[in-house]
Amino acid sequence: MDSNSKSTFDPKDHQHLRYNPLRNSWVLVSAHRMKRPWKGQVEKPPEDNVPRHDPNNPLCPGSVRANGEVNPQYESTFMFENDFPALQPDAPDPGSDHHPLFRSKAARGVCKVMCFHPWSDITLPLMQPAEIRRVIDKWAELIEELGITYTWVQIFENKGSTMGCSNPHPHCQVWASNFLPNEPALAESCQKDFLQKHGEPMLVQYARMEAEAQERVVVENEHWLVVVPYWATWPFQTLLLPRRHVLRLPDLTSQERESLASIMKRLLTKYDNLFEVSFSYSMGWHDCRSRSGRGPGGVPRPPSGVQQVASHLFSSASPL
Repeated sequence: MDSNSKSTFDPKDHQHLRYNPLRNSWVLVSAHRMKRPWKGQVEKPPEDNVPRHDPNNPLCPGSVRANGEVNPQYESTFMFENDFPALQPDAPDPGSDHHPLFRSKAARGVCKVMCFHPWSDITLPLMQPAEIRRVIDKWAELIEELGITYTWVQIFENKGSTMGCSNPHPHCQVWASNFLPNEPALAESCQKDFLQKHGEPMLVQYARMEAEAQERVVVENEHWLVVVPYWATWPFQTLLLPRRHVLRLPDLTSQERESLASIMKRLLTKYDNLFEVSFSYSMGWHDCRSRSGRGPGGVPRPPSGVQQVASHLFSSASPL
């Protein structure tokens, strides 16, 4: 018998696989490699020199965008149609007569840009909780509004040039599509299967168990929990979860929204403090899919599925 098989397993010393229940896949963990000598290059943090207002920045109040439209002198959040959208509502249908190896189908939707604040030199962790609350309320409003027409509404923020952000002004994007993208479709299927087998929503049970263990908790409050997920694959990856089963951001109570603003500020401040620099990251909200369209009498249909609202945040150009 191999001598290694006789030793007592230690997750810090022995490689192993961890299951990701949201993707029905396995992640290789080799924590012992962190002990290897490091002689790699160390970079100095970039110097931020972002002006508070730049008339040539197309996201600033009063600036002219690429399509010639002039932004209003907004003082809070500001929303506009993306001037270079990945999805358009009136794209033609490619048809269905395709070879099995060369299939395509219609993809329609809208893409919006949402500015968080009129100042370019401020980010979410530097904003006041009341200002973050206004951002959350606008997110909820957009999910409610776009979910009437579209199957999926994706809110995401790429912060920092290393994560692909092309403009330093604090903003996010909102994509609404007539199809369910691969990742949320897989997560929905996995959560539905878990609920049928265990009788409890997956992420509700997971949040409770992580809160009890206190091994991977980064920050928490009365309504929310932030953990490094057990199946993490990216450096500095976190998962933000509500403590109760909530399908979508619009379903949050006023108190839960206040609590969310508070914990977002605390979490993102921790990210900034890691290397004493404005931290680059990608953050995305996953809600339950919407059931587009309206029922009898024009009443919006309720959301379908079992997917829980959650925010995934990570930073790195490549996985570990």
